[in-house]
Order: sequence, then C-alpha cells, then structure tokens
Amino acid sequence: MNARTEIKRTGRKFDQVLEGARKVFLADGFEGASVDDIARASGVSKATLYSYFPDKALLFMEVARAECDRMAVAARQEIDMDAPIREVLTMVAGQLARFLLSDFSQQMFRICVSERDRFPELARAYYESGPEMGRKQLEAGFQDAVARGELRIENPTLAAEQFADLAKSRLWLRAVFGVQSQFSEDEIAEVAREAVDTFLARYGA
Repeated sequence: MNARTEIKRTGRKFDQVLEGARKVFLADGFEGASVDDIARASGVSKATLYSYFPDKALLFMEVARAECDRMAVAARQEIDMDAPIREVLTMVAGQLARFLLSDFSQQMFRICVSERDRFPELARAYYESGPEMGRKQLEAGFQDAVARGELRIENPTLAAEQFADLAKSRLWLRAVFGVQSQFSEDEIAEVAREAVDTFLARYGA
C-alpha cells in the first residue's frame, strides 16, 4: 500500500475530505471512525469520498502526512537560519516540543500505538511523515552547521535523534500518560533552553 501514489490529490473537495477526516479521526480514533461520519463531516457524499480514498487507511495516512507537512513548512518559515546556532536550536526545540504536545500529535500517537498490531501500516506511515521526516530535516541542518564550523558532529543521524529526545524531555511523557494536559510557554522554553545547553555541551564547536 502506497499512500503517496494511490491517492488522487486534485479536485475542489479534496481539502474538505482531509479536514473532515482529521476531525473524525481525532475524535473517534481509527477503528471508531466510520466512512459515513467522515463523509458527513466533510460535506461530501460517500461516492465522492471513495473517489479520493478507496481505503480508510489511505485516508488516515494522508491526514497524517498533510498535517506533518503543514507543520514542517510553518516551522521553516518561522526560523531565521542565519541567526546564531544557539538561537536557531532553541527555536527548533520549542517548535518540536509544541508539535509533540499538540492534540493532533498526541492523538495520532495513541491511535498508531493502539492499532499497531492490526494495522501496522498506519504506525509506519505516521513515523515516516512525522519523526523520520523531522529527523532528516534536523540531520540536514546539522550537516550545514558543521560545514559552517558551528557544530562538531560525526554522526548527524544519531545527533538529530538525541536532540529530538532532549527537546521533549519531561514534557512528552507527562502528556502521553495523561499526567499533565496543559503546558505553559515558560515550561516549554525552559526545556528548550536546557536541551540546547546539553546538546551544545556535546556538539558545540
């Protein structure tokens, strides 16, 4: 199953279908989301829905891909890549934490874990659209910083994974287990600063 090649991404109602599906999946999960409810939330007929997505799993994976792409574009637009490396990393860490703590990210994670055994392609697709895509972008950024003499990294793949883990430390597990559902900007900023301090202590030039 290849979500990127089997989906018709044209037509004026395509975005309606994605938005409607997004709402239903986040509210009801994957198994609980019915095609009737998705069509109703999208304001389209079931025939129109099926013309875009003949399979509910494809629709779920496209929702995940589209949201992760949107967040990635927004993040790149907000970051001044010419700023000092500490400032850039702090902005990246904060954005990463906010995304991981968002209702969308938390619910998608829960869905993927709960459906992992029955629908492993869902978890795989979300991993590729979210964590893996983010890791690749971090890795590319670190390689550029190394070339500029701002960082010293021999294994940019591992460094990117370490940075992502630092950026979500303490906060993400509290969200996943329902210990805490709201996070202040001060909490996120503190974790971001500490993440950057730790990362630069290891990889700073």
